[in-house]
Amino acid sequence: MNRKKSVCLAALLSAAGFASGAKKDAVAQQANTPTHGAIGLFEGHGDVGTVLHAGSVEYDAGKQSYTIAGSGENMWFATDAFQFVWKKVSGDVTLTADISFIGKGVNEHRKAVLMLRQNLDADSQYADVAVHGSGLTSLQFREERGTATQEIQASVSAPQSVRIEKRGAYVTMSLAGEGGELQPAGGSTRIDLKEPFYVGIGVCSHDKDVVEKAVFSKVELKAAAAVQVTAE
Repeated sequence: MNRKKSVCLAALLSAAGFASGAKKDAVAQQANTPTHGAIGLFEGHGDVGTVLHAGSVEYDAGKQSYTIAGSGENMWFATDAFQFVWKKVSGDVTLTADISFIGKGVNEHRKAVLMLRQNLDADSQYADVAVHGSGLTSLQFREERGTATQEIQASVSAPQSVRIEKRGAYVTMSLAGEGGELQPAGGSTRIDLKEPFYVGIGVCSHDKDVVEKAVFSKVELKAAAAVQVTAE
């Protein structure tokens, strides 16, 4: 009788463990599943790559601002992990925003970014303007899927306003200090994005165990102005 009770108890514990594991897997999968639905100028959000803590976004229609919470070990080397708020677009575009971090932060290289991205895979081609918690600002880019990320660092630190612009196959970064006008900074890079691609804003904590927040305000997303050609 005792043996039968032991067998039954073991079976129940095994079933419970399986159910618990399945539940955890479902939660992890849900955390990395893009969520669709209008978020101000954007149409969806979700965690890109592997994160331990699901990210989120809050949109304040009155202030027209986005507060993004993101985890993720990094956005560097061959893979990324961060919270991304996005819209699918085609053609030439500009994305502009004022960026400010919330709190002191754990890692000085937490990042708030304006990004152009081929897809939502962790190793996707992309280009972004990344503002670090330390103030370091750079044009980051991954030229091909799965290759190492490169960067062009700007001489401006901790800008208030940032812009990323795509014209044809070239992406440029513009920055402005408080009260200043946006000016090109750091040159440009070539990246071949197929249409449609993703454009959006995101946050990476640069520490897989924590969540960091940044506020994106005065966000503007629009088609890039056509280049004027004057006949001589």
